[in-house]
Amino acid sequence: MKHILIDTDVILDFFFDREPFSENAAKILSLCEKKDIIGFVTPVIVSNVYYLLSQKAKQEKVIEKLKILISILEVLVIDKNAIIVALNSEFKDFEDALQNYSAELNEEIDIIITRNTKDYKKSQIGIMNPDNFLKLINDLG
Repeated sequence: MKHILIDTDVILDFFFDREPFSENAAKILSLCEKKDIIGFVTPVIVSNVYYLLSQKAKQEKVIEKLKILISILEVLVIDKNAIIVALNSEFKDFEDALQNYSAELNEEIDIIITRNTKDYKKSQIGIMNPDNFLKLINDLG
């Protein structure tokens, strides 16, 4: 079974119905809901999604959406060690570094799913965009 970290952009594609990306985001979340794959997010991703959704919707609605999201996804820990490694990394973006190293230190994550693959060039984990990931999953049957 695949264990994936789903980056903020993919979650936002789903919630904001950003075409043409929302369909693949929905497919990935559906695979997580069915437990065909195990999807993870980080606390940073949840916080970012909350902030951006709250710009467009009432807090009660945002909280409801996040509760549903968290019911189908797992949450990685970002501990002191992950922060130190991220701070000392060669990642240009600290937030991406936090995501990456929480996944690397978890040792269960196989792939980070993001549309911003260039941001994860320094990662030791496989990086795929949603389209390529879904093709891989379909090819594996």
